[in-house]
Amino acid sequence: MIVVAAFSPALDTAYVVDDLVLGRPHRPSLVRRVAGGKALNMARAASALGAEVRAVPVLGGRVGDLVAELLRADGVLAVPVPDDAETRVCVSVASTATGDLTEVYEHAVPVSEAVVDAVLGELESALVPGAWLSASGSMPPGGRGDLLTRLVDLARTSSARLALDTHGEPLRRLLDAGTGVDLLKVNREEACAALDQPADAELATLVDGLRARTHGTVVVTDGAAGCLGADDHGRWRVALPTTAGTHPVGSGDSFLGALVAALDEGRPLEQALAAATGAGAANAEVPGAAVLDPARARQVADLVRVEPA
Repeated sequence: MIVVAAFSPALDTAYVVDDLVLGRPHRPSLVRRVAGGKALNMARAASALGAEVRAVPVLGGRVGDLVAELLRADGVLAVPVPDDAETRVCVSVASTATGDLTEVYEHAVPVSEAVVDAVLGELESALVPGAWLSASGSMPPGGRGDLLTRLVDLARTSSARLALDTHGEPLRRLLDAGTGVDLLKVNREEACAALDQPADAELATLVDGLRARTHGTVVVTDGAAGCLGADDHGRWRVALPTTAGTHPVGSGDSFLGALVAALDEGRPLEQALAAATGAGAANAEVPGAAVLDPARARQVADLVRVEPA
């Protein structure tokens, strides 16, 4: 079972236009709206791939109502925590002519102490021993104390496993404290920033540095170059298949959703990495964050090369 903490959800809207020209009106050839933000993208991908998922999103206003409706339509079980603040909106515009993607994302909505406590309470009610607790994206402003530390404590007291995909100062504080995390997934840029490493640092250096601080499984993704993952049984380098999509929004979240779903099934890391890479690639083939065809994700996963590193 996977329980997803969604402190900063959004209504994600993707437009596809013939050619994006600033200052001119456009008529999109495709519009896709989904319950978004990194955490809900992850939850939707994991659910689509067959995992048992329960999301706890903070939702407010009419936008929040629409996000909750979209979650139901996608078959994602959710227990929304109401908030007075309107849920944010994020927009991406893909140009067919150039392949460029333009993104406009509203800032995360501040979350009050009372709302944080309510989310943590719902998470605690949903967690069972051995389940995964997943948190993704930036930690929202507001609330009492360090939110990542509170999530770590919640996972421990619930005998659950914690999966994190976050960055910035909250991650640095967590690493400096040497706090155990069962699974940390970040990209190259986030890993370099967290470890004060140069942008061209070896992936093995980044993975080993993060594992020394989290004492758990670490995966560092590197765009088209693939990823490197490590756990107590070894390190695995993953090469992307030749397939390449033009809609990457949500691919990292789809990767995490598939990764945790596979680990939740008890599959070894090397198999989970192949499944995750397939899901990320399948997501990039169609507009919309974490809108993927599970059969296509599995087909692409069979093409992924995973080698000991």
